[in-house]
Amino acid sequence: MSFGPHLFLALLEGTLAGFVLALMALGLSLVFGVMRIVNVAHGEFFMLGAVLAWAFSNLVPGTPALGFLLGLIASPLVVGAIALAADRLVLRRLGYNPAATIVATIGLLFVIEQATLTLYGPDARPVQPPIDFRVLFPWFGYSGYKFIVMAASASLLLASWFALMRTRIGLVMRATRYDRETAQTFAIPVARVYSMVFVLGAMLAAVAGVLVVPIQQAYYLMGMDPLLLSFITVIIGGLGSLGGTVAAAFVIGIGDGVISVFFSPTLSKIIATLLVGLVLVFRPAGLFAGKS
Repeated sequence: MSFGPHLFLALLEGTLAGFVLALMALGLSLVFGVMRIVNVAHGEFFMLGAVLAWAFSNLVPGTPALGFLLGLIASPLVVGAIALAADRLVLRRLGYNPAATIVATIGLLFVIEQATLTLYGPDARPVQPPIDFRVLFPWFGYSGYKFIVMAASASLLLASWFALMRTRIGLVMRATRYDRETAQTFAIPVARVYSMVFVLGAMLAAVAGVLVVPIQQAYYLMGMDPLLLSFITVIIGGLGSLGGTVAAAFVIGIGDGVISVFFSPTLSKIIATLLVGLVLVFRPAGLFAGKS
């Protein structure tokens, strides 16, 4: 292929990566924005979503679409239940202290990772796509399932925006984010809101893992790179800025896709890390953060 088709393929892959990264980073940004804590175990929720999708899909052999649909529904629910237990048993008892919760979520990361290694094993295992077709372009055929991932991610991002900006639950979450003490004065159950936000962030990561597992395969260490890219996205987009996080996800995703195709994936990670350093030096609040 010549330069044009290569660039088009890179843009397609970058857009796909941007959509998945936006889901991951949105959950991380939401937790930080409302709860003011950094969830280091966020990548493990992504990994659990993928591994559980593999497990649930095997419960329905011979029908990939039904097995995948079962995984898409059940995996985020299981991950949400694990996140709720972690919040009730650990984070709430620590009073959501930022320093203590970093240590606690690092411990949660290792617990989830080792439990998955013990129960699931070290091998990467595939999940068959629910729909197998190709979209034909003049230069090549492209997986139709990847377009489904983009459409599903876009729908979830729009639904998340609507829930946060146009519903009473979203209003309560934003009020808790801006002023916890005043929210408590108006009888808002802040601890319950924190639990809901932590669970929602984990479920968004799990959905991203389910959507991507037919492309990448399920592996117990697959959460590390998405976690790193999510942190980079949140820092560039602005801590707690949901719109900035989504915008930064597409900047990083498309940039990663183009650089990976024409140069190397390692170079794209280096450039992203350098960009984070520049943002922290010259605009610590993030490129897309609003003025105080």
